[in-house]
Amino acid sequence: MTEEMQERKQKILEKMFKIKHRIAIVSGKGGVGKSTMSSNIAYGLSQRGYKVGILDADLHGPNIPIMFGKEGIKLSKISEPLKITENLSISSLSFFIPDDDPVIWRGPQKMGAIMELLEGIEWDDIDFLIVDLPPGTGDETLTIAQNIGPNAKSIIVTTPQNVSLLDSKRSVKFAKLINLKVLGIIENMSGFICDGCHKEVNIFKKGGAKKMAEDTGTKFLGSVPLDSNVVESCDNGTPFISNDSVASRNLNNIITEILSELEK
Repeated sequence: MTEEMQERKQKILEKMFKIKHRIAIVSGKGGVGKSTMSSNIAYGLSQRGYKVGILDADLHGPNIPIMFGKEGIKLSKISEPLKITENLSISSLSFFIPDDDPVIWRGPQKMGAIMELLEGIEWDDIDFLIVDLPPGTGDETLTIAQNIGPNAKSIIVTTPQNVSLLDSKRSVKFAKLINLKVLGIIENMSGFICDGCHKEVNIFKKGGAKKMAEDTGTKFLGSVPLDSNVVESCDNGTPFISNDSVASRNLNNIITEILSELEK
């Protein structure tokens, strides 16, 4: 490692040490709602009075801005995250690249971009840094895990289908191998709440994540059902956790579980 890289890593480490809780939101498979969970967990924490930052580290699909109705905004300085509320700020590559342009980067370029974000963003005084990672265990995930400091945590997001659970098991093993403590597993899209009859239909099955948690010796944090309110809220740039629904109540219970795990 060059002296310049050592200095960068030390600068990043010093920044990370100032943040009490650093939590990476991980998924083994794409399309499980990881960005939705990231944004709503962060918003829910901010509603409870915590100062929270979200780092959108999914370079190829940066979706955090659209979750807050900020898609298309461009910032001039990487150092200044975008303020959403008094307690919540976000930063994303989306703020610095042309809209709709694909990011066609190889590993070294992606790792360099992650290091630049970690080094350059000034989060001020925050209690939580929530990092929305891309799916899988590739370059971005590994770079984040190796540079957000010791005692960082992770949360695994999955859906109930076997194909998602299989990939999520790999994520649990990956996190444990690199000493990124797993706080627990969230089962997203766990059943569908019918708008008309309000009954639950298990379109994608249900309960697989709980069994996986038992099999891997991991905490099951809870489940969030499919709910039309979630879709509407995401498209409108309003976190669904701010509304009254089964999904929002379940996620609030999950946040309580997360805080409980952090106290241990």
